[in-house]
Order: sequence, then C-alpha cells, then structure tokens
Amino acid sequence: MRVVVLTTSYPRHADDVAGTFVRDAVLALEGRGIDVRVVSPADFRHYGIAFGHGIVGNLRRAPWKALALPLFLAGFARAARRAARNADVVHAHWLPSALPALATGKPFVLQLWGSDVALARYARPVARRLLRRAATVVCASGALAADARALGARDVRVIPSGVMLPAEVGPPEEPPHVLYVGRLSEEKGVVELAEATRGLPLVVVGDGPLRHLFPQAAGFVPPHELGPWYARASALVAPSRREGYGVAVREAMAHGRPVVATAVGGLLDAVEDGVTGVLVQPRDPTALREALERVLSDRAFRRAAGKAARRAAAERFSTEAAARATIELYAEVSRRGSAEASAAPGCRPSK
Repeated sequence: MRVVVLTTSYPRHADDVAGTFVRDAVLALEGRGIDVRVVSPADFRHYGIAFGHGIVGNLRRAPWKALALPLFLAGFARAARRAARNADVVHAHWLPSALPALATGKPFVLQLWGSDVALARYARPVARRLLRRAATVVCASGALAADARALGARDVRVIPSGVMLPAEVGPPEEPPHVLYVGRLSEEKGVVELAEATRGLPLVVVGDGPLRHLFPQAAGFVPPHELGPWYARASALVAPSRREGYGVAVREAMAHGRPVVATAVGGLLDAVEDGVTGVLVQPRDPTALREALERVLSDRAFRRAAGKAARRAAAERFSTEAAARATIELYAEVSRRGSAEASAAPGCRPSK
C-alpha cells in the first residue's frame, strides 16, 4: 500500500523536536511494510511560517506573515499532488493539511491533534466543510474525538498515538523526584506547577515563555534522549489546563512510571485515578501538591501504579498497536474510495 503523509510539522534532523510523534508513526508504518512518502514544509517554500515556534506561534510573533499563507498553502498543494500521483491513501495531519489533501484528489484521512481544534472553533463553517470532506477523521483521544464531532465530523475514529516501549525498566533514582516534560507555557499549567512544587524535588525538561519560573530547567532535550530522564524519575507530573493527548504521559507510563495529571482532555484516556497514577482538577495547586506529596511519600503505591502504567502502555499506547489500527483504517478507506470511484457516473460501463 502506498500512503502520502501531509504534515505541517516534521523533524528535519535527529535533534529536531517538531512533529516527532508523526515521524515515529511513519517509521512504525514503514516497519510493517507500508510505502510512505512524507510531505512537510521542508519540501516547499514556507515563507518563514513553519518551523521555529510552529505556525501559530510564528504568526503571533509576526502577524504580517499571514499575508503569505495563500502562497504557503499553494506550494503545499503542489507538493502534495506530485507526491500522491500513485498513492492509495493520503493521511493529513492537522486541519490545515486538509486543503492540500483535497488537492490530491485521493481519499484522505484527516488527523486532528488539539491545537488545530482550538483554532477551528473560531472558523467553524470552514472547519466543518474540511472535516466532512475527509473519508475519516482520526483523533488520538476520546476528548479530541468529541471535539471533532462537535465541529461537524461524521466518521471519527480514536487511535492513540504510539510510544516506544523499552524492553525493560529499572528502579528510579533515590531519593525520589518528580519529572515534568513539556512546553513551559500557561496552558500547560506550569504556573500551578511552580506554586505546588515549592520545596519538592522536581526536575524540569522543557522551554517556553514561562521558563523564568523554573531556573533549574534543563531546556528542551531531543526526543531520543528523553529515556534516561523518565528512567531516573519516580513519577511524572502533567498539570495541563487543556491537553489534546499528552505524549510525555504515555512515554512515562511506558517506562513504568506513575503519573500525577489533571483531569482534562486526552489525559483522562491515559491515567486511571488510583491505578496508574493520580488525577486532580486543573488550576488547583493545592490539590496538585497533595497528590505529589502522596506519590513521593508512598513507595508501595509508586511501584504498583508504575507496573499498571507500563501494562496499560503496552496494551493501548505502543507504536505497534497504533500502526496496526492505522493500517486497518487505510485499507478500509482505500476500499471505500475504490468503490466510490467505480460507482461514479463516468466510471460506469456503457451499455
């Protein structure tokens, strides 16, 4: 099967953190024999709109770049058409990629990731039209799937984004500490995290506009180097105010680490309160601190929750599980597209 992946974010080198989960999904598909061609802004002129801070971040910092959006999308569409000439299915990541997907004339799967859903609420009529042109809309969590349906999507499937499962995991460092991995920005709940963790052993990996709250932060670490950070930690904290999926949460679970998370969005699909970690309400630093103190002080709970977390990651969040489900969907969409093409008036045999 030949598949073209369209994405507005994709790593350009080994240390690039942009769109690494898309790359990991592509590698898993190729490992199962799928012929994949990726089209990203690295393949056409992007006018400074892509990379760096991401499309939304770049436009916020330089609003005048929005004038180049039509040229950006036109270049994306041309590159997509060239790549998809012999494709069976197109897989478009993020809502804007639906436009070049449509230009290919191929049946396409549209994958939403969260940031695009938030923006789509400000342009519902356009989002609705794009969602309904997709053969199927894919979301990584039940919360995102509900948002997609609210925006007008008809056929929505939930396929968790896969994470690598280490062959084995060892004990964490002593004394225990909590790890945060992610962007240091307001929507990630790091203001509450700073307040809740005063005096607690916290390791922070990430960067962003609120880095001044965490002078000890290690900055961004290349995705392929995060494993030892998870392995050393006793637990992960994810205090997001909103979260479409939560890759770091699932990666920590794959390493056998319990998670203290807010009960929002895609985190609800991953963390089972009292089983694989602890859930608290967002924007509540007092509840967050109490949960962190409980996890740090209770070695037996950490061990039991860590084992349950790794088991859940293996069964539901592995790259293998995600690849199998995605390939099954591709086959279904391809069959459906072939049937529709055969039924089109111009394709019916003449009498």
